[in-house]
Parts: sequence; C-alpha cells; structure tokens
Amino acid sequence: MNALAQHRNAIVSVLASVPQIGVVQDRERHAASDAELAALFTYTPPAAGTAHVRGWWLRRSSTVEHGSSTARTVSVHQWTLHGYLAIADAQASELLLDDLVEQFRALVRADPTLGGVCQPGPLAGSDDSTDGVQVMRAEPVDFAGVRCHSVVLQLRTWSYL
Repeated sequence: MNALAQHRNAIVSVLASVPQIGVVQDRERHAASDAELAALFTYTPPAAGTAHVRGWWLRRSSTVEHGSSTARTVSVHQWTLHGYLAIADAQASELLLDDLVEQFRALVRADPTLGGVCQPGPLAGSDDSTDGVQVMRAEPVDFAGVRCHSVVLQLRTWSYL
C-alpha cells in the first residue's frame, strides 16, 4: 500500500474512533438519488436514538513535493474532510457537531503521526507549518435532501520519499 493510501486509512481510523462520530466514508460518495445518498450517511445512535444523517467523507485535495538539502524529498498531502449532521434544534445539534470536531482535533493533536503512519510535520516557520486539524468552514447546507450542519476541516500529512 502506498503512503497516500496509508495516510487516508489512518485518518479514517482516527475519525471513526471518535464516539458517535457517525458514518465515515473514505471518499466522496455519489448516488442516483438524494434518498440513496442520505442512506450512505445515515447513523443511529446506540442509546435508542433516531436514525439521521451524520457522516463524513474525505479527499486528498493536494500534494506538494519538496526536496531538501539532506537529499530527502517530502510529500505534503492536504486533506479536506466534510462532515454533515442533520439539524435537530431541540437537541442542540450544532453544539454536538462542534464537540465531535473538537474530539477529533484532540486525537490528532495527541498523535500527529496518526499511529506512526505519517511523519512529523516541519518545524514552525516553514511554509507547511500548520499543525493539526483546521476548521475551515461551518454552515448549514442541504445535503442529500436533508437540512444539515456542515463542517469542512483540513489536515496535512507528511511522508518522506
């Protein structure tokens, strides 16, 4: 398995380890209808909850390769993660999504190598010095015919060639 696939699998595993995170897909999913798409992201909480859209997908949005003076080349992969949670105002669903995001961010902060799969990032001050998970956007959207909270996260991973 190449480094890119290993990084993807590690991100999916860490995200899926957050309790009640929902359905985690390793790529953007497509379906013929909204109902079929919603079914791919439908989650039922373990404590007698109601099934609803609560899911994630990710994409490698860019890769930059740098050579260094030590004759090593590094690939920097930028990942974009999309999360959706059906709006349920009475259950404060927006706050629930914020909490799920913060749990994921804490896991990555505690182990930025994602279980030893990725290399540590560069020292602060370089062009690629962003550490951890960045929250890029949070807003309500219509996803698969369902009104949802949406969040877009970004994360960088590094591998030496």
